[in-house]
Amino acid sequence: QVQMVESGGGLVQAGGSLRLSCAASGRTFSYYDMGWFRQAPGKEREFVAAISVNGFSTYYADSVKGRFTISRNKDSAKDTVYLQMNSLKPEDTAVYYCNAMAAWRSVRAQNDYWGQGTQVTVSS
Repeated sequence: QVQMVESGGGLVQAGGSLRLSCAASGRTFSYYDMGWFRQAPGKEREFVAAISVNGFSTYYADSVKGRFTISRNKDSAKDTVYLQMNSLKPEDTAVYYCNAMAAWRSVRAQNDYWGQGTQVTVSS
């Protein structure tokens, strides 16, 4: 089983930016469409963004469209997925996770194996 390792979170003021990273510990996730998800306190985990295996196609939740950008670097020895978050809002505060997608255009993860996640806190 691939273990995801997320990093890059932190505390930022509204309007600020952060860049999250996701790498695999153990086996690679290079053969999967990958996605970012987030879970705010007291809420269900929700889909944020996804990127195709080859990195050429993406789609986003309406709430982040135009502000977040997902990308992946397959050139390095270890495939890494990124989430560039701009114009952050207090409602973006959540723990952010990455995982393989259940299918292209899905908003569900392939499995229930989640990493530790990375905390993003946006102050107003």
